[in-house]
Amino acid sequence: MLSTTRKPWRKGAALVLALTLGAALAGCGSSKAAEEKTPAGGENTAATAPADKTLTVYTAGPEGLANKLIKQFEEQSGIKVETFQGTTGKILARMEAEKSNPVADVVILASLPSAQGLKKEGMTLPYPEAKNADKLNKDWSDAEGNYFSTSASALGIAYNTKLVTAPPASWSDLTKPEFKDQINIPDPSLSGSALDFITGYLSDKGEGGWSLFEQYKANGVVMAGANQEALDPVITGAKSMVVGAVDYMTYKAKAKGEPIDIVYPKEGTVISPRPAAILKSTKHEENAKAFIDYLLSDSAQKLVSDAALLPGRTDVKAENRANLDGIPLLKTDWNWMGEQGAAVTDKFTKLFK
Repeated sequence: MLSTTRKPWRKGAALVLALTLGAALAGCGSSKAAEEKTPAGGENTAATAPADKTLTVYTAGPEGLANKLIKQFEEQSGIKVETFQGTTGKILARMEAEKSNPVADVVILASLPSAQGLKKEGMTLPYPEAKNADKLNKDWSDAEGNYFSTSASALGIAYNTKLVTAPPASWSDLTKPEFKDQINIPDPSLSGSALDFITGYLSDKGEGGWSLFEQYKANGVVMAGANQEALDPVITGAKSMVVGAVDYMTYKAKAKGEPIDIVYPKEGTVISPRPAAILKSTKHEENAKAFIDYLLSDSAQKLVSDAALLPGRTDVKAENRANLDGIPLLKTDWNWMGEQGAAVTDKFTKLFK
């Protein structure tokens, strides 16, 4: 098992896409470097590593997948990897705190606008020649190679199958009186995918889209931490549904036998890509490029599919979940979503607090 994962912070940090976070960190866990491994057989996707065979990756999970990816990369490359795992908001807060002495070489986020923000701030190192980059979904990745969305999730309505026998078909169904005080929504200041859902919905519906969230508030919808914290009460039956639920978490819980399922509303939803980027401040450029090459490889994309995520490559299909062609989508403007992210987060959290 990978021994480099840091424990999550006890206190959340705001997700600010322009990376102007000023909040102090509330403490973090400890970490130790992974044992250096000798290159093993199998698919050789990584470039030859220089003498300094180390790399630091900050990743927004999921933890099980991240551990498997890191382990396989270490075995194939001989590069040892130290990781920090947390939500997108916590990763951006950590990067802000470390800006005078950057630590991370590569970041994997759960929000495309966050990666767009890194590019805009000049913090990414372009790698346009990355192997298999031409096979990625072009809507999710940067044409100049500043970030690569190697996986994605779709956002929907997760529901407890014991409590909800007729699942909702529309986002507006959740405003019905029978669902009063039974619904959670993740906090967009802690969850990049939750912010993607909210800004994506507003991108499609315009300013009038706020009326849906106002009706949610009036119907007792509760903002309940990050994604897993919002989902857990639905699994246990304390709540009935999560709006803006991350689908791979629901699929994984369902596969374990939990009474949970997910529906994608008929008017469409938002795909939340998970971009990886090399930071310009890296001191291990070749190792970082080797890691990006690995994330786009056949073996890494198979691990993504096995984790119930949408693969980033268009030529790889998931076998245990709905694929992209089976999910109705809203018309989203990612540039608008990135520009409005901080303002939307502020307005939404004030509405629900």
